[in-house]
Amino acid sequence: MATEAVRLDGVTRRFGAMVALHEAWLKVRHGEFLTLLGPSGCGKTTLLNLIAGFLAADGGEIFIEGALVTATPVWQRDIGMVFQNYALFPHMDVARNVAYGLATRGVNKAEAAQRVAEALALVKLTGMAGRRPRELSGGQQQRVALARALVIRPKVLLLDEPFSALDRNLRGAMQVELKEIQQRLGITTIFVTHDQGEALSMSDRVAVMSAGRIHQVGTPEEVYRRPADRFVAGFVGDVNRLPARLLGREGDTAQVAAGACHFTVPAAPLAGLAPGAAVELFLRPEQLAPAPAGGPALLEGVVVARVYQGDRMELHLEAAGVPGRVLLRLPGHAPGVGEHGSHLAVQAQPQPDAMAFPPTT
Repeated sequence: MATEAVRLDGVTRRFGAMVALHEAWLKVRHGEFLTLLGPSGCGKTTLLNLIAGFLAADGGEIFIEGALVTATPVWQRDIGMVFQNYALFPHMDVARNVAYGLATRGVNKAEAAQRVAEALALVKLTGMAGRRPRELSGGQQQRVALARALVIRPKVLLLDEPFSALDRNLRGAMQVELKEIQQRLGITTIFVTHDQGEALSMSDRVAVMSAGRIHQVGTPEEVYRRPADRFVAGFVGDVNRLPARLLGREGDTAQVAAGACHFTVPAAPLAGLAPGAAVELFLRPEQLAPAPAGGPALLEGVVVARVYQGDRMELHLEAAGVPGRVLLRLPGHAPGVGEHGSHLAVQAQPQPDAMAFPPTT
């Protein structure tokens, strides 16, 4: 068996003069749930369609289970695909929609009927085989599309933002169901989304993309706590960008100062900067907290918004010398802390996972 379920070696795709994907190198492990995460237009759907065979690569090679498939047509790649709009046949009932891929593969009727029943049971649609797509809710249509992709027993399951049309509660429920099915079957899955929370909660690993390039591939914790560059740090989750200065470097770490506080950060992003140089310190909202009276403060500001989120309270501050607003995320409802219009001193939590980058020009 190949060491990877899917491998891309320097794959490039152009649309006219525009390069939609720049020499993508990627390895997807067997049974892994890998998410392609990035803003609209970053190339994640292009990459997915290249793996599926809907687009032809302009350079590089694509392997599935160790076999070169760069020039292999879609129907010979053993890929299951769930599209953003589900792409169900409106004139067919649920059973015929699910069985479509089996019919095109010449599976006999008896085996097809058994596999369709198993697939519908897997996605909790037993008893709905005779319904048409228009008689189903959005969540049920999504389940039909998933059953249709799984019934052919593909080597790889590809999903292109399948939950984008669902409301928030249903979306959360379907995320849990999909992850449970994926783990139960052990099927290699590549999932496309622009939703950071969705990517962090569902994935074994995340590939963060921007402008046709893969910036980082890592576990959800790695891309959140140890981002590879400024883009990843700013795109994955909320972040505060604070003015700071470089004190010095030693080995793989550097010391930076912001306000009355010193931070140890990875040195690599600051290579080439001299001590005293201006840098930007990146801190997550949950890494900040109100400072005790008289204690050292990272910054001071005025609370301009206090947003109750049920399990947490978010405080938005305006602080002199800090571009944009500073965001604090406090557990619980934080009674008596940070009332609108009040002055607040802010400290960093002990030993936060901080990052620093050269300022943008």
